Amino acid sequence: MATTFKTFLNNDIATARSLLHEAIPITGTIVSGTYNEENIKNYAHGMFQSVYDYPYLSSSANHIFDITVGYASGSALSSSDATGTQQQKKLNIYNELSQVLTSYDASGNIRPFDQDGNIQNAGPKISEAFFLNFTRLLTKDEIKKGTFTATFLTGGSIETPSSPMTLGDYGAATAFKVNSPSGEYGLLYSASGDAGSAAKAIGHIYYQAGIAVVTASIFSNVPLNPTEFCDFGSGDAMYDVTSYKTVLTASTIQSFANGVRNRLGNISFNNTTELNSTIYFCRANVGDYNYSSNPTYLNNSKIVVKGNQPFAQPVSYVTTIGLYSPNNELLAVAKLSEPLKKTPSNELTLRVRLDY
Repeated sequence: MATTFKTFLNNDIATARSLLHEAIPITGTIVSGTYNEENIKNYAHGMFQSVYDYPYLSSSANHIFDITVGYASGSALSSSDATGTQQQKKLNIYNELSQVLTSYDASGNIRPFDQDGNIQNAGPKISEAFFLNFTRLLTKDEIKKGTFTATFLTGGSIETPSSPMTLGDYGAATAFKVNSPSGEYGLLYSASGDAGSAAKAIGHIYYQAGIAVVTASIFSNVPLNPTEFCDFGSGDAMYDVTSYKTVLTASTIQSFANGVRNRLGNISFNNTTELNSTIYFCRANVGDYNYSSNPTYLNNSKIVVKGNQPFAQPVSYVTTIGLYSPNNELLAVAKLSEPLKKTPSNELTLRVRLDY
């Protein structure tokens, strides 16, 4: 236990903030195929589907993201087929995520997802969308802007899916939106050349929330038969620009999620961990800490390290730094990699960083 304490001065304490990034690759083989669906968890409520990186019954499995789908009450789908499969649940999912990510308008109505992110205008809306909700395990504090990409096969038949489309938040590092109650978000485009053209946006990526919102219209060229898209059985190979709407109304959320997974290539992004630090500069001046409080430092009232040289300077070796409260209560301990020699002829300044 220390017996000598030294108070920090104002210029002895500094703060710092740093961002750490980690590359996160999610391959399509994990999402559909590697574990023969054993890493896919469905629920009795049928409102979303969870994807794990390993069979979910294993204790070592990690939950990585959820898939769900919904459409707005203002969508033509909600009025054209009042008896559509799980229609109320699809409406509830869209409304719930809209409340979280876009909030309400001035009249207290739920605001639909705006295609270009400009909620003040009356531009086109994303009325039918599927959602990828990534876990905190992957996103940490947020997704790094400008790093998100996801590839989907948006056409062809079940046997031969085709037309890969890579979505990305191109240009979002400097052109992200800040008008969401959940934090910052970027627009998703199908090509880097579309960045900046809000009319070509096909979704949003919410960085702090870790949620991707993608218009279901990217599947405009999937088979008209919803069973073929969702459950991957055999069916006719007719194509229609409104086929995704047929799929949305006729299939369950679970079936649509199956279809999204099996048409998903790779997802990649960099996550961000915000590291806040307090840096303490612990200074031992020429007259400080030249004597050890260790009982073995003395022998018969003589300093052991002096040996037989009575006029030699005292010597101590610094090995540990303790940070104490104003009441001298030990709060943190920092260990040096090797002992540092301290004598009345030298000074030490040790930098202690406390991360949180």
